[in-house]
Amino acid sequence: MQGLTTLEAQELLERYGKNELSEKRELLFFKIIKRLISPISLMLLLAAILSFASGKQFDAYFITFLIVVNIGITLWQEGKADNAIEKLKENFRTNVRTFRDGKWMVVSATFIVPGDTIMLEIGNIISADVTVIEGINFSVNEAAVTGESLPVEKSDGAEVYSGAFVVTGRATAKVRATGKLTYFGKTLKEGEGIAKKSILEKDILRISFFLSMLSLAAVMVLSLSLWLVHAPLIDIITLDLSLVIAGIPISLPTVMTLIISLGVVELAKKNVVVRRLSSLEDLANVNLLLSDKTGTLTMNHVGIERVIAYGTSEDDIVRMAYLVAEEEDGDPINAAIRTKAKEQHIDFFGYTREQFIPADSSRKRSTLFATYKDEHMRVEVGAPQVILELSKKDITEIFMRDVLRAAEGGFRVLAVAVSKGDDSRELCTIIGILLLSDELRADTQSTIDFLSEQGVAVAMVTGDHRSIAMRVGKEIGILPERIYAEVLPKNKFQIVTSAKASGYVVASTGDGINDLPALKAADVGIAVSNAVDALKSSADIVLTESGLGVIKDAIIESRKIFQRLWTYSVYRIAESFRVIITIAVIGLVYHTYPLMPVQLILLALLNDLPIIALSYDHVRLAGRPAHIDVRGRIIRSSFFGLVGVANSLLMFFVLTQFTTLDWGIIQTIFFLKLTVSGHLLIYIAHTDERWWKFLPSKQVIIATTFTQLMGTLFAVFGIFMTKVPLGWILFVWIWSFFWMQIGEWTKQFGKHEQRQEVFPTILFPNAY
Repeated sequence: MQGLTTLEAQELLERYGKNELSEKRELLFFKIIKRLISPISLMLLLAAILSFASGKQFDAYFITFLIVVNIGITLWQEGKADNAIEKLKENFRTNVRTFRDGKWMVVSATFIVPGDTIMLEIGNIISADVTVIEGINFSVNEAAVTGESLPVEKSDGAEVYSGAFVVTGRATAKVRATGKLTYFGKTLKEGEGIAKKSILEKDILRISFFLSMLSLAAVMVLSLSLWLVHAPLIDIITLDLSLVIAGIPISLPTVMTLIISLGVVELAKKNVVVRRLSSLEDLANVNLLLSDKTGTLTMNHVGIERVIAYGTSEDDIVRMAYLVAEEEDGDPINAAIRTKAKEQHIDFFGYTREQFIPADSSRKRSTLFATYKDEHMRVEVGAPQVILELSKKDITEIFMRDVLRAAEGGFRVLAVAVSKGDDSRELCTIIGILLLSDELRADTQSTIDFLSEQGVAVAMVTGDHRSIAMRVGKEIGILPERIYAEVLPKNKFQIVTSAKASGYVVASTGDGINDLPALKAADVGIAVSNAVDALKSSADIVLTESGLGVIKDAIIESRKIFQRLWTYSVYRIAESFRVIITIAVIGLVYHTYPLMPVQLILLALLNDLPIIALSYDHVRLAGRPAHIDVRGRIIRSSFFGLVGVANSLLMFFVLTQFTTLDWGIIQTIFFLKLTVSGHLLIYIAHTDERWWKFLPSKQVIIATTFTQLMGTLFAVFGIFMTKVPLGWILFVWIWSFFWMQIGEWTKQFGKHEQRQEVFPTILFPNAY
């Protein structure tokens, strides 16, 4: 047998990819560079340089330290999610027996190259396009390629495509193409370069743009005001930059990524791998799921649905079929017969097998010669039309009627006939038929019901015959107009695009490479557990457990994440609005800034730290797809922000007009007030209920308590700022708690409303 040498394989492999370790190092390097050149890092770095230039060396060193901490926290959180995903990726990797250096060895499928000779055995996933060299009873399941759930026989010289798996027999094969050079390479390339942003991600970017414009406008007005009173230029620039850092939600995308990443870690524990983080936000909005049938709604496992007997018992039909099935190990149909016999506790005492002739593509039947109590018999099991030709015609009309009805009902039919006597040429008597079907998964019905309750419509898209699809749809409650059978890959892509054009947020499942265009076009592309590696690497979400049951976890977690991000967006808009307007008004009226640059930067970072804990916050799920209530959010955020502006300006007025406190002390009191009241806002912003009736999770309570305590300690001990007497510390806390109740009262003016889903009776005018 000819095969490649290890050296030849390595030379070929260099054409297809880099070393895995070097890729990881490059990825980490680019992540660090990306963080260093991010807006928040660049602005902090500029603030440090300006502080150093103005003689404030401690501020400069401290800001530099904050840059390192910010990058470190971000990389650490993202690393947690990446590690969880990498751990689950181990489930995707397959090994292949390959003939190299004159012997068989096991190598990872990722190291297979064109020209390799490989061994294919029962259960193997074929990870490359191959040509069969020599096969023995070799058949494959091509459901991932064609959608057909029943096995297809492959003779010597036949071509088999990546994504199929071996059902019976074994074969040696020559690798023709791998990766993007396979038969479906062009299909794979169609999906490359498509960058998808989630609905919430686009919304967050709009928020950032709006607040950025507001902050920059305030900076320009204040800069002019301070310049007119002859303030030092370097101080103006430093303060302006600090206001930009505190007012603009520069860290909003980072915090958003961290919240999603922690959700990814939780889903990884539940056998759901998220490859595109923002897809979890889109999944929260999905109101239409296009699901495959074979292997997703069904087991991709043949079972006997029903037995129809003619003049004998059902047990006797299963017994005769079992005598034949016993001789053919590995065939899924024969396995179904054996399972049925075991379930019915059928005995075979007294039967002796003598000669067996297996089925093939020309005979389309299996034949067994046996004896029972010294009486010779012949058993024929196979295609109905073939068995009918070998049998007596006494029940032809009834037999054909039942076969036709079974076919119309979506069943595959296997006929069983028996002939008794020594003459092997004697016509048989048809004793019954077996109705075969792809069994439903145990969790399919509950998952469909769950999705319906959650406002998600389900449509079945399959390459199987329409009668089969209709039967499955009827069993699980999918309406006929939502069933698309005999679908080609281009049809599935058209269904996805048509649904999106109709206003749906679409999730689509797939297992074969031919599903790639549809999954790329969908808002959320989901690769099921038995999907080919190429599809898994391109999908937004990968299920590592069979069936749709794990989609429950994915949808619940995605909606939790959406709610947490919505809460954060409300909080961040209100907080930025409060800081920008407060400092702008004070600057215009008093021609000064109420906070030092370091205090502004500390305020920004302390405001963001508790938000990470929102990844673990309690949320109320609405029982329908998530919805960005823009109007409600703007109203609520504006009221929260106005309350913050009012109480901040009032406190500043009291401190400057009715006390003789040192300016440094006033700045510290003002910093503490902004810190404490800002974090109390989280308690009222995270729920539509009264804050004391639905408290945040313990993680959020601990995080906000810690940051408020840190701000208090800075003020008490004069760390980074002027020390403040304890009496004023207590005053700030009482003041902030009082105004928190006023903010709670304004919540009624911006309730987060959920839309009601209304689905049309017919999805598309042209069903396939």
